[in-house]
Amino acid sequence: MEDSLLTTILLPAALGVIMISLGLELTRADFARIARQPRSVAIGLANLLLISPALAFAIATLFDLSPGLAVGLVLLGASPGGTMANVLTHLARGDTALSVTMTAISSLAAAVTVPLYLELAANHFDAGALVGDVAMGGIVARVLLVTVVPVSLGMAIRARWPERTRAARPTVAKVAVTLFLLVVVGAVIAEHETALENLGEVAAAALALNVAAMVVSFSVAKLARLDDRSATAIALELGVHNATLAIAIGASLAAVLTIPAAVYAMFMFVTGGLFARLMYHRNIRV
Repeated sequence: MEDSLLTTILLPAALGVIMISLGLELTRADFARIARQPRSVAIGLANLLLISPALAFAIATLFDLSPGLAVGLVLLGASPGGTMANVLTHLARGDTALSVTMTAISSLAAAVTVPLYLELAANHFDAGALVGDVAMGGIVARVLLVTVVPVSLGMAIRARWPERTRAARPTVAKVAVTLFLLVVVGAVIAEHETALENLGEVAAAALALNVAAMVVSFSVAKLARLDDRSATAIALELGVHNATLAIAIGASLAAVLTIPAAVYAMFMFVTGGLFARLMYHRNIRV
């Protein structure tokens, strides 16, 4: 009963509030920015939509994770960037506009990319029985409902009541962070036996994914001759995922799929914060 309540009501509700809070930060100008920064946005999204899932596949294989945990790690790697990536990018004096644009586009694209990588991972790691006979159309609809719909709602609210939205954003942001923490704690409690049994294995793989994603994406951005501010935004977008989305989708299929995202969420702000502090000193000199 408790697991059902968490999966069917609490997780979607929490994710909905978090995604609405993202929508409150967005305007159409954020999407129009693609035309002004096509190269930076394209490189950032290539890192987020291609390199991050590929790294998750490689690390799950390298650490020889069990099928459920391996699929859960790929689900996390395929998830879009989170709003905290935008905050850390701002604190690091990175390109916040680029960060917000990548979060917005990847959150909308998640309706296609997350189900796609979930199916690929289930087939690759022979976890079809664990994930179940769930039609991809159903997963697409589910991701659509918890990403595109609430983000669009948040944007509509901002457009209709800009002054009220501006005043309410700090409170909504605090509620979103609190709900995020409750989701992570709830996921760990719900699967505490599996989490404890595999903590060392999952923590090492999750940390490897986190560090590798930031290092590789930052390096790719610099090789593409983007400036430090843009490279900072891209690296943090890959380091700080929307773990709540991964937990919500995972919990709706098999509880074990939530463990990698829950463990990852426990330290991604620490590594992301350290990277942001390091880059702040470089970016502030620009």
